[in-house]
Amino acid sequence: MSFSPQDIKFDLDLIKKYDKPAPRYTSYPPATEFSEDVTPEDFKQKIAESNLRKSPLSLYFHIPFCESACHFCGCNVIISHRKDVAEPYLQYLYKEIENTSALIDKDRKVTQLHWGGGTPNYLSNEQTEALWNKINEHFDVDKNGEISIELDPRHVDKEKIHLLRKLGFNRVSFGIQDFDPKVQEAVNRIQPEEMIFNVMKWLRDENFESINIDLIYGLPYQTLETFEKTIEKTIELNPDRIAVFNFAYVPWLKPLQKNIIEEALPPAHVKLDILKMTIEKLTNAGYVFIGMDHFAKPDDELAVAQRKGELHRNFQGYTTQPDAELFGFGATSISMLYDIYTQNYKKLRDYYEAIDEGILPINRGVILNEDDIIRRDVIMSLMSNFQLKKRKIEEKHNIVFDEYFAEELEMLKEQEKDGLIEMYPDRIEVTPAGRLLIRNIAVNFDIYSRNKQEQRFSKAI
Repeated sequence: MSFSPQDIKFDLDLIKKYDKPAPRYTSYPPATEFSEDVTPEDFKQKIAESNLRKSPLSLYFHIPFCESACHFCGCNVIISHRKDVAEPYLQYLYKEIENTSALIDKDRKVTQLHWGGGTPNYLSNEQTEALWNKINEHFDVDKNGEISIELDPRHVDKEKIHLLRKLGFNRVSFGIQDFDPKVQEAVNRIQPEEMIFNVMKWLRDENFESINIDLIYGLPYQTLETFEKTIEKTIELNPDRIAVFNFAYVPWLKPLQKNIIEEALPPAHVKLDILKMTIEKLTNAGYVFIGMDHFAKPDDELAVAQRKGELHRNFQGYTTQPDAELFGFGATSISMLYDIYTQNYKKLRDYYEAIDEGILPINRGVILNEDDIIRRDVIMSLMSNFQLKKRKIEEKHNIVFDEYFAEELEMLKEQEKDGLIEMYPDRIEVTPAGRLLIRNIAVNFDIYSRNKQEQRFSKAI
């Protein structure tokens, strides 16, 4: 049987059975396999090889600053009201852009560009324009490419939105998390409904091509009834894409979360009720379940690519550009070339020191072997398109799929018996009941996580 990629079925018994820790697979190998053995010299060598492939570029720029701390936050951020902290950071960022771009062939076009954080709109209009000009000075940015930025709606005005559109940004993502005032207060993110609707109107007035909204379920004081109102108001906003993330309460890893009262968190059964309601309401409103925690309108390019079996994943999430190689700039940012992933230093002091010494500010990474690349193709096909065509893998990598993955196919038999997947001689298909547990299906092909998943990853739901 062949399923539409958009079909999804909420099966509580299966979710309870299989909801075990697994990586999110924004990469394979997962970031937990990064080590400090990978050096700036390794990265330079891989950039040279990358130039021979002449693949297009995807660029990411990390702006780590925020004006206030959201207690749920798991990102690498620096909280400061003093806007002058951004200027020295930008000077080092410019230097990194100069040093890295000198290693990249000038004829490689940038087809994706993203500013994330932190809060990119923390920068003043002058700083925003200066960074934009610096990027365009050193790279050939395709004006018709995907040019996106994350915004904090509490710190943006019409003038800033107009500037971003004028510069060339055509996609925006911003976080609402929850409309309920009590929840907002508990996580220290007060943003009145009127403010959110105003920001959305300003974005629509400037004709941004795509607007994404982030929500989080599992926050303190959330109930099925309150989050249902949040979903209804989000549908009223009519964004092109919606991400609904599961809140992972890990105060031992993220000290900011110690500000959250654990007793106020919704219990597991309420979270499942919230998830079920969210899926039903969004799909009934016409949104397509893309996978993991993402929904999009049927005519959105993510939904179109998935229907064609051409969707992919990288460190920035789902993408329609599989051939673009990702270069990350700024503290903590990740680069992702064909056979090497690297991450910059997280602490500003270390990041600045490396740049002062004239070396690429790389702290750790992983070099992929042939098996990693084969398994990556399998895992990303399942994660992105809910199906795997064996012949495609065989032709690309010169293997016999059923022999190479004999152990994995045996492991999958229980999931097939439980109705998460259907296995055929030429393909594996994820059923509508398996879609929500796609991480737990993909993990069967993950040689690294097989014996470690209990300790190192968040639960899938």
